[in-house]
Amino acid sequence: MKRFGFGQSRTRVEDQRFLTGRGCYGDDINLTGQSYGMVVRSLLPHADITVDTSTAREMPGVLLVLTHAEMAEQGVGPMVCGFLPEGAKPPPPRPVIAGPRVRHAGEPVAFVVAETLAQARDAAEAVLVDYHTLPATPHDAFVWEMGDAAGVAKVFARAARVVELDLINNRLAPTAMEPRACLARPLPGGRLELTSGSQGVHEIRDRLTPVLGIAPGTLDVITPDVGGGFGLKISPFPEQAMALVAARILDRPVKWTAERTESFLTDTHGRGHVSTARLALDADGRFLGLQVETVADLGAYISNYGAFVPTLAGTGMLTGVYHIPAFHARVRCIHTHSTPVDAYRGAGRPEAAYLIERLVDAAARDSGLSPVEIRKRNFIPPESFPYATAGRHTYDSGEFALVMDRALERSDWADFPARQAESEARGRLRGIGLATYIEICGGTSGEDVTLTLAPDGTAEILVGTQSTGQGHETAYAQMVAAELGLDMANIRVIQGDTRRIADGGGTGGSRSLSQQGGAIASAVESFIEHLRPKAAGLLQAERAEFDSGRYRSAGGSISFAQVLAEAGTPLSASLRFKPPASTFPNGCHVCEVEVDPETGETEILRYTIVDDVGTVLNPLLLKGQIVGGAVQGIGQALLEHAVFDPESAQPLTSSLIDYALPRAAHIPDIDFSTVEVPCRTHPLGLKGAGEAGTIGAAPAVINALCNALHIRHMDMPATPLAVWNILAGKSA
Repeated sequence: MKRFGFGQSRTRVEDQRFLTGRGCYGDDINLTGQSYGMVVRSLLPHADITVDTSTAREMPGVLLVLTHAEMAEQGVGPMVCGFLPEGAKPPPPRPVIAGPRVRHAGEPVAFVVAETLAQARDAAEAVLVDYHTLPATPHDAFVWEMGDAAGVAKVFARAARVVELDLINNRLAPTAMEPRACLARPLPGGRLELTSGSQGVHEIRDRLTPVLGIAPGTLDVITPDVGGGFGLKISPFPEQAMALVAARILDRPVKWTAERTESFLTDTHGRGHVSTARLALDADGRFLGLQVETVADLGAYISNYGAFVPTLAGTGMLTGVYHIPAFHARVRCIHTHSTPVDAYRGAGRPEAAYLIERLVDAAARDSGLSPVEIRKRNFIPPESFPYATAGRHTYDSGEFALVMDRALERSDWADFPARQAESEARGRLRGIGLATYIEICGGTSGEDVTLTLAPDGTAEILVGTQSTGQGHETAYAQMVAAELGLDMANIRVIQGDTRRIADGGGTGGSRSLSQQGGAIASAVESFIEHLRPKAAGLLQAERAEFDSGRYRSAGGSISFAQVLAEAGTPLSASLRFKPPASTFPNGCHVCEVEVDPETGETEILRYTIVDDVGTVLNPLLLKGQIVGGAVQGIGQALLEHAVFDPESAQPLTSSLIDYALPRAAHIPDIDFSTVEVPCRTHPLGLKGAGEAGTIGAAPAVINALCNALHIRHMDMPATPLAVWNILAGKSA
């Protein structure tokens, strides 16, 4: 395939709409005659309950109250679990509305629908719930393993050194700028329509229809603009099912919008792993084997991809960018009486990168090697590609040493001692750290596109992926405009509508450009070939070559737009692109921090990222994705932690007062650049990038902080109190 405008920085066409207040999000949409829903939620993490709705049903404006019993009468089943490892026992079903038992605080116990939101809220407060408290005791869900346990035991037996590290990957609340919302309405003929923010309308449709017990073709799902997804909005939630059932019963629209505390209680969380990692080394500091034991908290229920994230999604990436011949991991998944856990930006790969990069830094410290030298000794060399890892993946390409060297150069790593001395003179502790990373992304599921060109040069692209802030409207239009020489302003991207788009894989796992972009490129090439004979005729040549929007022959050239206009009929192509393999973007982050020993405050002074994401379509869009992802990784490292009381399982971080998010003051200017090593298994040479920033950031920050504090390890989040306690303990 050709380059399709690769390398051109174009500003986002959608930003004019967003920045002038003309975006259209879920809560912006209202329908004539709509009613309003309010969820009554459990106050306790684990209890048997009795729900009394008699008073609420008689209150002004109340149209309907749904409980577990009414949902059963409506034939509503449990929420769908999308993945369960082979051999795992069936998980507890997750009801749309709980009863007679609740398993986490915030779980729905009733859904009140009224004429106004205020009436719905008043009635919800009148629902009486009697609780018989039960112990909030964690229990096993399943155990899953990958790798060669016997082989690992052998290499550990002959190792010159074994490095061990215990790590906590703190639980996170995704906290999208736009809370979840939905608007359900009945349609003629028994059909239903759901308007809701999502990362793909087809996933929502296909997961909800079996819950509702309706035929797949009787539910339409529409997604308007989306204010952040990060994995949170891939899968359906109980509130969407409640609204649809209520709309069906009442024969009128029902709207529900989450309040921020509801989001903290019920939006699926991310991460939440406790691991012990052991690395075997020979006498020269080369890695022989890796052994990992992880306890992964799934929450009260196994959500759609909750079991996939700590197993297949992340475990195979634990060996990172290193040649590690022997590998074994054991994952013990447990249920706790807390909010369910699911995909969050990176979904398993940030957990893997954090573990191996912290372990490698500990190995460097224990063996007396520098963090740079130990990595260089163990990188997979370029001549080894394609490289089959012990984690069941095959990397197609990589220049890991080159990428790290570029990051060290751009971060001025060599002159760090002078900057450290300057900080010490001011009574500050300065540290520097680096982290490399690699992730699997893209997948091989394939993606559909319908591309239509009119003779006047206007175009429409129907896609099955969904932008949640990534800039798809710009990227997809740029590909078509650059290759065919059309005006981007005349190209419209249509997404988020099952009425017009039959199928689609949605957005997740950094798959959009690799799969949807591949489909668009294929459609464009089909148009070029279709019009080639027409162009040759207009040029009075046997054959016309095509390049940069023009057909050319010895006698001259003619634009694609002119040939299209001469043809006089629209062109339309619907096709599917299926990449042959996943892609493996990688990179290096270098972080430099300064700590105030009197307060424990950590300031990031410099931050450098060098990434290999293969060929780059739009450097400006790419930087936005990488920097945004890095901010989320920095947030995990220094600030964010979804906390539950260890005895009662009550949530302790249920608002933005309790849960700290990164602000502009926490983030320095980030120096970002790329080393382009084209992917060998993708026709466009690209590798995906949407989650890359998050994956490399957390270990880089903690490595820098450990360097500043002269300690071997500390867990995330490295809050000022946590840092101050370490310093106080050292001085004591």
